[in-house]
Amino acid sequence: MIGLDKDGARWVVTLNRPDKANSLTRAMLGDLDDILAEAARARIAALVITGAGKVFSAGADLDEARAGLATDPVWESVSGRIAALDALTVAALNGTLAGGAFGMALACDLRLAVPEAKFFYPVMKLGFLPQPSDPGRLAALVGPARAKLILMGGARIGADEALSFGLVDRLVPQDGLMAAADDLLAAPLAASPEHRAAIKALIE
Repeated sequence: MIGLDKDGARWVVTLNRPDKANSLTRAMLGDLDDILAEAARARIAALVITGAGKVFSAGADLDEARAGLATDPVWESVSGRIAALDALTVAALNGTLAGGAFGMALACDLRLAVPEAKFFYPVMKLGFLPQPSDPGRLAALVGPARAKLILMGGARIGADEALSFGLVDRLVPQDGLMAAADDLLAAPLAASPEHRAAIKALIE
């Protein structure tokens, strides 16, 4: 249920459980963790994470969340591996982003979203804590007050508002989403691994 397309140094990971709104199971997260560890070893240049269907991800599978997945350290491992890659990482948000799936999108360098996307992270309502690194990454993008609006106020944010907040970087129609991601990946794919890593280190 995790698709992987390797095209040289460009890898595309697809959350592929559209019948369940791409909600994530422990097995799927384990597969993601393994893929990202392999990507680091391969020193890939570009990574795109997207979803199948009309939802990026509804977060954790509810049955597994109640059984302990909501607080499993695998979430933090996945987002940490994304953040640590020397590659340019892009979340191509083909639809709504919710719950624990926020972590992998926040850990990416860039976020593209379709105009129909919605954004919410209902940890206050559900009684769970967010992944440890998520509040800091969210606040770095949108500011502390808006991070509290989302995490504590339970606000549901539309794509236009997410763009104005800085939560996403561009809005792109569904049929142009992957092409828009590929446009951004052309330069890092042409660069040396050392050049990519040096520029990313200077920014961070």
